Amino acid sequence: MQWTLILTISLSVISLTTSQTNNIFDFWTDLFRPLPHAKKEGFVPDYTPKNNQKFDFIIVGAGSAGCVLANRLSEISDWNVLLLEAGGNENFFSDIPIFAPFISITPMNWDYSSEPEKRACKDLRGNVCYMPRGKVLGGSSVLNFLIYQRGHPEDYDDWEDMGNEGWSYKDVLPYFKKSENIRIPELYNSSFHGKGGYLDIDYASYSSPLETAFKDAGQELGYTWNDPNGENLIGFSKPQATIRNGRRCSSSKAFLEPIRYRKNLKVSKYSTAKKLLIDPLSKIAYGVEFTKKSKRLRVYARNEIILAAGTVGSAQLLMLSGIGPADHLNEIGIEPIINLPVGYNLQDHVTFSGNAFIVNETGLCVSDMIAASPMSAAAYLAGHGPLTIPGGAAGLAFSHTKYSNDLSDSRPDIEIVMGAGSLAGDFLGIIRSLLGVTDEFYLKVYGSLPIQKRQQSFALNPVLIRPRSIGRLTLRSSNFDEHPKIQPNYFDNSNDMKIIIEGAQKIINTKSFQKYDTKLHDVPFPGCEDLVGTCKMGPADDPTAVVSPRLQVHGAKGLRIADASIMPRIPASHTHAPVVMIAEKAADMIKEDWDKPIFKIS
Repeated sequence: MQWTLILTISLSVISLTTSQTNNIFDFWTDLFRPLPHAKKEGFVPDYTPKNNQKFDFIIVGAGSAGCVLANRLSEISDWNVLLLEAGGNENFFSDIPIFAPFISITPMNWDYSSEPEKRACKDLRGNVCYMPRGKVLGGSSVLNFLIYQRGHPEDYDDWEDMGNEGWSYKDVLPYFKKSENIRIPELYNSSFHGKGGYLDIDYASYSSPLETAFKDAGQELGYTWNDPNGENLIGFSKPQATIRNGRRCSSSKAFLEPIRYRKNLKVSKYSTAKKLLIDPLSKIAYGVEFTKKSKRLRVYARNEIILAAGTVGSAQLLMLSGIGPADHLNEIGIEPIINLPVGYNLQDHVTFSGNAFIVNETGLCVSDMIAASPMSAAAYLAGHGPLTIPGGAAGLAFSHTKYSNDLSDSRPDIEIVMGAGSLAGDFLGIIRSLLGVTDEFYLKVYGSLPIQKRQQSFALNPVLIRPRSIGRLTLRSSNFDEHPKIQPNYFDNSNDMKIIIEGAQKIINTKSFQKYDTKLHDVPFPGCEDLVGTCKMGPADDPTAVVSPRLQVHGAKGLRIADASIMPRIPASHTHAPVVMIAEKAADMIKEDWDKPIFKIS
């Protein structure tokens, strides 16, 4: 049945006309609803709480962190745990690694976008950047590009230096390893990796022909081919990814599905939290108000409520519930309960995805037409082929530029992600729609390239992994259904732009790439993956902090946050791995505070 389904899609996609590709996203979304896969036993049963029902713990958000928390807290058999998730199940299509961009333009995404930016998001629709966030079991681990990368050890030592005791690298490494099931043979005996955890980490089974050139180019430039989660981050590598047998291993698959029949864990899907119930006098958080099937329900927590709704969702819920900057809440018409700097400290990794490098041979690059072919579909069903490439990323490189004199030489400030294809080869418009690139922009930049040349193109996308620019998230109104205002302030610090410009060209100039006569398609651009920090962690005497080093909301009782929003400074990493670590550590903190056995650090 799955083979028939993929073959039908592949043939249908290839036969689409240019005008039809504008609607390809609706076409694919409709085709995959409902899916046979959704009826399989692996899916987590849905539970609808009774109005006013009580639980020991309520977790809001079944994303990268929420699934981990639900698993670990329900290990205590006498605790009743409720997990609320606004979305539903993953499906067969969301499992396909290379089609990660497509999932972001389906109902599995909250569809957030930034406010118009002065220095970034140029030539995107409305001058805004799209900010995909998962609205599905597994959250953003279903939408992301699957790359598993933790950052530099000093990133976490910095957290501790900022007053967050217990968050140094030596403290958090055991929690990274706890969740991990490394499936890369040469790393089985590494002291930096774990075996037997819930989350599978592996390479894509497919190796792009460009991978060898990328590796050789790094060696020409003096870099080692290394483990980006090992002792040294600087260097070149093949991406480690959350992959299981060629398919996406989301947090839901890893942490929820194996325990879906635990009697003390209930998962309520399509349940959108609208407000936290907080006593204005005692400051005790005692319940959550949410909607499901057009009904408004309330549930109550005997012990704690844990927010795992992400950088946008957790900050929004806090402010709607009266926890946030008092002046802003008053302006919106919300009675402040606790005055805290919620929504500040917004940080994001910035990337540029528009470059296209042309080679003189066929068979080196992967365009979307190749990915959608029946041959690729058949290989995928066997766990192989180009569809297993994580988000299309075939190589990673981390380096230190001259603009980061405040960092040690071992700490990178720029990442280069080599894509097996490029935006020029996005014939079906999937990546264009994800980024918000207009058709006019695409045609002006790439229209002069023959179709064959577009298929013979790949990308080297620079990612600013240590941004200095800081943004803010604010409410638009007191209505949860109105998305908040997200203002990243990209390139507010001038060094951020200088860093992101440096990097790709020196790789292309190596002999390893010049043997393919690799050239940048240099038509000028007209007009020119990782939000964190809105509920910053810090000690009580830090006026910029929202939660304590034990992740408890300052001034409140019975309320914690465990997701990317607590990061005081964004690490030089793809944020999925750190978020899983935060949830693992948070679960032990909760157990410790309630006098239950915790993970023994080895």
